[in-house]
Amino acid sequence: MTLRPEATMMFAEAAEASEVVRRQLASNAELIGILGEKLREKPPTGVVTFARGSSDHAATFAKYLIETRAKILTTSAAPSVTSVYVTAPQYRDTLALTISQSGRSPDIIAAAAAAKGAGAFTIALVNAESSPLSDACDVTIPLHAGAERSVAATKSYAASLAALVHLVAEWTGDFELADALADAPELLARAWRCDWSPLVDALADATGLYVIGRGPGLGIAQEAALKFKETCALHAEAFSAAEIRHGPMALVGADFPLLVFRQSDETGAGVDELVRDVLDQGGRVFIAGGEAAGAIALPTPAAHPLIEPMIQIQAFYRAANALSVRRGLDPDRPPRLAKVTETL
Repeated sequence: MTLRPEATMMFAEAAEASEVVRRQLASNAELIGILGEKLREKPPTGVVTFARGSSDHAATFAKYLIETRAKILTTSAAPSVTSVYVTAPQYRDTLALTISQSGRSPDIIAAAAAAKGAGAFTIALVNAESSPLSDACDVTIPLHAGAERSVAATKSYAASLAALVHLVAEWTGDFELADALADAPELLARAWRCDWSPLVDALADATGLYVIGRGPGLGIAQEAALKFKETCALHAEAFSAAEIRHGPMALVGADFPLLVFRQSDETGAGVDELVRDVLDQGGRVFIAGGEAAGAIALPTPAAHPLIEPMIQIQAFYRAANALSVRRGLDPDRPPRLAKVTETL
């Protein structure tokens, strides 16, 4: 029997993102309020993130979110410093954010525990509240995504982005961002209905592509590239719109397209310039969040620039699921992959 896109677990779980975020915002309101007050009273000197896979792509989003809104240097730490080299940097007066769907990866748990022991205030953003990671951290922000059985993380990724925005909006007193986040559940529902079939048709027999983002969109470009690899057996590489010109542009052409995620912020003009250059060189471009003569626009609802990445990746998930099936694959069971990766 031929697998239908609507019959996969990936489809069913990604479709839940709207209700997941709605539930999360209501359930976490009191907790996030307390954390926001704590961070205002004693701002950290820096923020460090611990994560792998899709969660690390959420951490990339967190970097731009925190550095532009809270104006505090944010960096992604290497868990192997603790798990392999058995040491820990000085974390006194820092905030350590650990993002995980399962909360069971030994290297992430060890890194979070080491950071706490070295003086960091540790927060776990985790879908499984009763997890070793929660036990290792000072505070847990539940993602409330519910069970996620498909190997490909979808609703838990959207939930991670929402939780990060919620925390930073409360921390910085950004009422405009908080109001925009309140609209996210409806926007996610609308994004899920967006038709990205031109992308699916174009990539049905493709062998590779670049996925481009900048600023808060870089994290979703990374996430989309991973999903192309793990669910579609399609090699995709994520780049910042500012970095692709440093060598990778040599591969761009009619047979090597670009998927571009554009946000309506200060990065928009640079992304538009890149798109024009690629089109002038005869390349094919698919763009979410923008338009350009000669490019194929992929529809997504308009939103606040820091909500747009969440909305765009939701529309992408439906397309990735459909593309996987179109290429004769099962997105729920990628070869050689497991839901929980227990890296040491």
